[in-house]
Amino acid sequence: MDAADNVIVGTEPSGLILRVAPAGSTGQGQGFVLYQAPKREITAVAVGPDGAIYAAGAGNRTATPAQPPTAVGAPPQPAAPVPAPPGTVQIVPPSPTPVATPILTSLAVTGGSEIYRIQNDGYPRRIWSHAQDLVYALAFDAQGRVLAGTGNRGNLYRIDNDYSYTRLLNVEPTQITGLLRAPDGRIYAVTGNIGKVIAIGPGREPSGIFESDVLDTGGFSYWGHVGKQPETLSGSADATVIETRSGNVGRAQRNWSSWTPLSQGRVASPSARFLQYRATLSGNAELSEVGIAYQMKNVAPAVALVEITPPNYRFPAPAAPAATMASPTLALPPIQRRPAAAVGNPADSGVTPALTRAKGQIGARWLAEDENADALEFKVEIRGVNETAWKLVRDKVRERYLSWDSTAYPDGKYILRVTASDAPSNPPDQALTGLRESDPFLIDNTPPEITWTGVTEFHAKDALSTLGRAEYSINGGDWIVVEPTTRLTDSREHDYRVTLASRPPGEVTVAVRVEDAYGNQAVAKTVLK
Repeated sequence: MDAADNVIVGTEPSGLILRVAPAGSTGQGQGFVLYQAPKREITAVAVGPDGAIYAAGAGNRTATPAQPPTAVGAPPQPAAPVPAPPGTVQIVPPSPTPVATPILTSLAVTGGSEIYRIQNDGYPRRIWSHAQDLVYALAFDAQGRVLAGTGNRGNLYRIDNDYSYTRLLNVEPTQITGLLRAPDGRIYAVTGNIGKVIAIGPGREPSGIFESDVLDTGGFSYWGHVGKQPETLSGSADATVIETRSGNVGRAQRNWSSWTPLSQGRVASPSARFLQYRATLSGNAELSEVGIAYQMKNVAPAVALVEITPPNYRFPAPAAPAATMASPTLALPPIQRRPAAAVGNPADSGVTPALTRAKGQIGARWLAEDENADALEFKVEIRGVNETAWKLVRDKVRERYLSWDSTAYPDGKYILRVTASDAPSNPPDQALTGLRESDPFLIDNTPPEITWTGVTEFHAKDALSTLGRAEYSINGGDWIVVEPTTRLTDSREHDYRVTLASRPPGEVTVAVRVEDAYGNQAVAKTVLK
């Protein structure tokens, strides 16, 4: 209730904050909407010492498809019961009298909490929000600052101003469901799951403990130096003592190491994937920032797949390496976000540049990854299927693709080997490699052989590749496709017959052209008199 005995009410699902006139006043029992919050449910309301109204809202209003209308006079179908959250009581309303039911849009609850302040002149403004914690109770401390009891992590917040807040403490029960300030300044908090009453203040504890969230480094890591702000002198009455514990499961539990003090300013906990620190503050010590150095154990890169590209095409030449000097420009991250760590090996999407036609060229591309996000370089080698020694094609390749001149190699079947190294990101004695071989592939730069077997019949044969397109031309005219006598072009050797439907008078020159699957062409001609 406010100073004029008006009742302040918060509703759900419309997120309304109303003022209801008291008995005996003008408009007795009438409600006036002060503000419709963007959240679905108003979970707590309070009136400040200066008369301003504070309200907490939770749950986003997400529209779902409307239900079809109910026929006039037909009883509405009962809605399916919604399970009540743990620690709450669900009240089932009595069955309504059958009436015509309008089309309504149902709403689903999602999202965190917000706190709104409605000034004495009626102006509403959001002053606080949190993406996870839900506000269940509001109160005021001795200085008139808003206190917010939340769940489901048991945090008590103090709203210092419209842009800053303080987490005062964390209680073991998961929900602070009620707050009350006593005349002596002490705050009593009622909790749920498990139900308790906790007295808070009004004095400050001589010491306090803060436990950090669990740090996930993404892999087995070695720990280093711990820095904190502000620094405190060793042995000072206003001191901050930091301890750490580590483990290889995501939640801190019995299978983690025990809390261990720092050793000469460095983490003494065992190397692992996860780390948590605990800071004990005494006197008037302050702690605003903690930084912990770590390095993931180097893991060998992996080449997942090597693929040979079509013959007679090449990739574009790689771009020149960037200059080593600092860039003249700097892109900042969004405000209040730290810059992301430099990533030397972004996720390999498998996308490569477009190929261009180039006779005699052949190429390969590959997928490679590194768990440490190290920058990678590659060595590409080749050998014949019946050979044992690998021959270098190219070393220190930074791209995940390569083209080379296949005419420098005799026709035959070959295997390509790609070796990935993380040497660009590691000392020489710690660099690791991973490799992958391709499936056997063919290098064929020799055209088919054409032999005339009759006046208009010819035979084509290729030593390694399946034959492809065959054509003929009369007296230098257009090329016309000719099929093999078997109709299907499916082998390395075929017979063909040129049919001259209307032979020109006099001497006739017939040219034939045959191409194999690797784009090698042979041309032959015969003269008919």
